[in-house]
Amino acid sequence: MSTRLPAKASKATLATQHGQASATTTAPVAPLRLDSAALMGGQRVLEIVHLGEVYRLQTTRFGKLILTK
Repeated sequence: MSTRLPAKASKATLATQHGQASATTTAPVAPLRLDSAALMGGQRVLEIVHLGEVYRLQTTRFGKLILTK
């Protein structure tokens, strides 16, 4: 006996029916969340190296954050 699927069956449906995990069925992962005070460590300026470039994260006197390259 053949188990034919309807013509409109999606790839996710096919993968699930064949016991394979599908990327579309995974739950989204929440982004990492840090408190700015903990990140800044009591300083007003933090230097971040990203892909070999140095960025500066600064706290203004009004409590705003500024990221510059």
